[in-house]
Amino acid sequence: MTAAKSPIASQLIRAAKKLAKEVDELSFADPVTHVYNPLSYAWKAHQAYLSLISEKPPAVLFLGMNPGPWGMAQTGVPFGEIAAARDFLGLSSPVDRPDNEHPKRPVEGYDCQRSEVSGRRLWGLFQERYKTRGKFFARHFVTNYCPLVFMEASARNRTPDKLPIDERKPLDAACDRHLKSVIRILDPQHVVGIGVYAEKCLQRALDDSDGKANLSRILHPSPASPAANKDWAGKVTQQLIDAKIWKA
Repeated sequence: MTAAKSPIASQLIRAAKKLAKEVDELSFADPVTHVYNPLSYAWKAHQAYLSLISEKPPAVLFLGMNPGPWGMAQTGVPFGEIAAARDFLGLSSPVDRPDNEHPKRPVEGYDCQRSEVSGRRLWGLFQERYKTRGKFFARHFVTNYCPLVFMEASARNRTPDKLPIDERKPLDAACDRHLKSVIRILDPQHVVGIGVYAEKCLQRALDDSDGKANLSRILHPSPASPAANKDWAGKVTQQLIDAKIWKA
């Protein structure tokens, strides 16, 4: 899938291309030794994902932090756990490899045997509630704030908030511009931060724009969060009901 399905998808694709180029121009120092940009090496796959958006603007925009090494880094899909991207979203685009690939974090695309827990939980909840991707995308969309994956020499994942301020500022500036573009394109009724970091990013974007979306937050599905390891789906469902995004 290479062509956009809707004018909204076309706008998102143009915005993503711009973001990909901007972040590729940034540099990062130790302890970061490897940086993956799936908007570059997995562009066809990411474009296919963007093309799933409904012809009508979605009412709800979910925002995550950045790709995981076993999720979007493999599939080009936000929270792109392989089985969910393949079976629920119906995506299977081939993915190239980053230029500077960490030997412990190979990009194998849909051949990767690892599963991203966060993506399995997030897309699993959406699949359980909406059954088909069409019903989900009719009202929702999911994206990430930062498109880059950061790794240390040990292959340890390093999240954007842990970068030194001189590296974080230009990255945040590019990602803020892109997020504001996405909000302007979609004009959602609700924006939902998947975790505290994403909520703060959304708050900045709303403060600097004319957007009047309702801001809320859900518990991040990462297994690193003890609260997420016990009935994450039930807790998040209730959070979305309390925010008047989902019905009981």
